[in-house]
Parts: sequence; C-alpha cells; structure tokens
Amino acid sequence: MTGGRNGGAGARRAGARHAGLERILGMVRKEFLQIFRDPHLYRIIFVAPVIQLLVFGYAVSTDVRNARTFVLDHDRTALSREYLESFTASGYFTVVGRSERSRDLVDALERGDAVIGIEIPAGFARSVAGPEGARVQLVLDGTNANTANIVRGYAERITQAFATRMLEEGRAGGAVVGAAAAGGPAGSSGAIARPIELRERAWFNAELASRNYNVPAVAGAIILLVCMLLTSLAVVREREIGTLEQLMVSPLKPIELIAGKTIPFALIGLADMVVVSIVGIVWFGVPFRGDPLLLVLATLLYLMSGLGIGLLISTVASTQQQAFMVSFLVLMPLLLLSGFTFPVSSMPDFFQWITLLDPVRHYMAIVRALFLKGSGLDALWPEYLTLLVMGVAVLGFAATRFRKTVG
Repeated sequence: MTGGRNGGAGARRAGARHAGLERILGMVRKEFLQIFRDPHLYRIIFVAPVIQLLVFGYAVSTDVRNARTFVLDHDRTALSREYLESFTASGYFTVVGRSERSRDLVDALERGDAVIGIEIPAGFARSVAGPEGARVQLVLDGTNANTANIVRGYAERITQAFATRMLEEGRAGGAVVGAAAAGGPAGSSGAIARPIELRERAWFNAELASRNYNVPAVAGAIILLVCMLLTSLAVVREREIGTLEQLMVSPLKPIELIAGKTIPFALIGLADMVVVSIVGIVWFGVPFRGDPLLLVLATLLYLMSGLGIGLLISTVASTQQQAFMVSFLVLMPLLLLSGFTFPVSSMPDFFQWITLLDPVRHYMAIVRALFLKGSGLDALWPEYLTLLVMGVAVLGFAATRFRKTVG
C-alpha cells in the first residue's frame, strides 16, 4: 500500500512537471507568434542590431587619421620640406593651410580648421646638421584631450624616426621636438633623438586597430539593450492591454509565467549574438581566436542579468513609454561604467569598485579576451563565476518582486 501511494505521488508529481512544462512551452510559442506577427518588432529584433553594429563599428574609433594640420615653414629648404612630407606620407596628417605668420596658425586652431600646427624655425636645416639639433614646435588643439594626445604621439614618433634616419645617413647631429597645447604656453623643450632602433610588436592586436577592440564591446551593448528592452516592454504591454490579469487567473503559476516571458528573449539574445558576431568577423575582419562554446556560455550568463533587469523594470513601469525611458536610464550608467568607452583603471577608486557590480564590464572582458586573445576558461573563470552569481541574484530578485507585483 505504501509503495502504491508513493508510486502514485511520484506519478502525480511527474504529471504536474509535465503539465508545467507544457504551459511554459505554450507561453513561449505565444510570445514568438506575437513577435513574428508584428513586422516592426521583427525588424527591431533582427535588423536594428546589425545596423547598430555597422554604424558603431565605423563611428566608435579612437584612431586618428588625416589630422588637419597647419604649417609654418620659416626655413623653406629641401630638408624642411622632406620633414613635412614625412608627416603627410604617414597618412595621419593632412595639410590644410600654410602661412608665414604665427597669428594665422592661432586663428586656424581657434576656428577649428586645424587640430595641430607645425612651426619650423628659420635655420632648421643648418641646426639639424649641428651638434645640438633643431627644435620644431607643435601646437595642439587641446579641447579634445584624447585626440590631442594621440596626434602628439604620432608627431613625436614621426619626428624621432626622421631624426634617426638623418643620423644614420650622416646628415644630422640630432633633432628636437617641442609641443604645446593651444591656449597654453608654446613650449619648445624636448629630448634629442638618439639613434636607437626600437622594434615594437603588439602581441594580440597586431595593427592596434581600435575597431578590433570596440566591435565586440558594441555587440555586448546591443545584446543587453535588446533583451532588457524587450523583456520590460513585453510584460508592461500585457499589463496595459489587460491580458496579464487573465494570465494570472489561468493555470499558469507565476514562475511559469516568468519563464514563458524570459525564455523567448533569451533565445533572441543568443540569435543576435550569433548574427552580430558573424557580421563583426566577416564584415569588419575582427579576429576570433577563442572557443565559440565559451562565447555562448558567457552570453547565457550575461543574459540572465539582462533579463532580470528588464523584469525589474517591468515591476516599476506601468506603461510601455515609462519602461522605454527607464531602460535607457539604466543602460547608460551600465555602459559608461563597463569600460566600453573609458578605461576602468582611469576611474576614481570608488567607481572602480562600483564597476564590479556591472555585468557589462565582466561580459566585455570575456568577449574581448575570446576574440583577440583566444583565452580559455582557466584564465576567464573569475569573470564567468561573477556573471553566474550576478545573474542568479538579479533574476531571482526580479522574479520575487514580479510575483509580489502580479500576485
């Protein structure tokens, strides 16, 4: 009798689990039917991420090409022209104006016509052949500090290479470059170039192309935006049209309703990850050296946090417009604190600690390491573990709050 009762109880539990699974699958089918019935939503899910990746892949770059350059050549010798040609030949500089008056250089910087000015003093060729070398002044537009620093680095490397070549050819004793930011003192001090050959090699990103670093990060931002926004809007839409109450009085349990609402968008997030990764690799030529399964695993753990945040937003927003606005208010801090545009190491210590609670930071670290380094789980397990703990905590808290809200 006892065995029969236990067997019957086990059968009932198995039947309840089977029925629960059927209800969840029914919700998943319902969500996909709604998605594919709405052509606007379909384009937002599958077309918009590709367009965003293409736009941001080209637009988000820290490389500086064809920097607008204003030239003051007071020497007017073959050597000074050769020196200037070393700038234009590099592809980093484009001469947009020339003059003999220093005031014209200042005016060009003030109007934004140029970002850098090169002033070659009279007697440049004679000084290059002397023991102390010549001094060349660079005047930079410092309003954009990042661009100014990059351009200055290019100019210094070109000048050092030019000076070394002059020394090797026996045409120079040394050369000096000085730099000043626009609006600041026109400094002319510098270090004499030494004939030392420095061979540089970037180990993972050989071309030091910022696109290889940025495109995987853009993919992570797009996946978070799509999943978080769709989850919050889907639940709020049910509340707006009155079908959420109907679902709650149906045999569906709250946990089944949550699963039915989040699983479709988790699958969509995985599909978007595959699509944007293929576009990044094929279109932009970003190398992928890691294990694809590790990328899928990281995305699944990452989606737990994204879906949980979307579910949380649905509990505080009563309309789709509110959910949309809250989603973007949440998204911006997550991206800014992730290291997407600004290195985490350059942030104040307090904010560096806060970034540890940002799932985007950990996912971007994994994605960049998989794409560029080919790192394995042995090197990335702390990031995976953090995403797992964070995802379980956020999704669990959001599910608990959602049950209280609709209960």
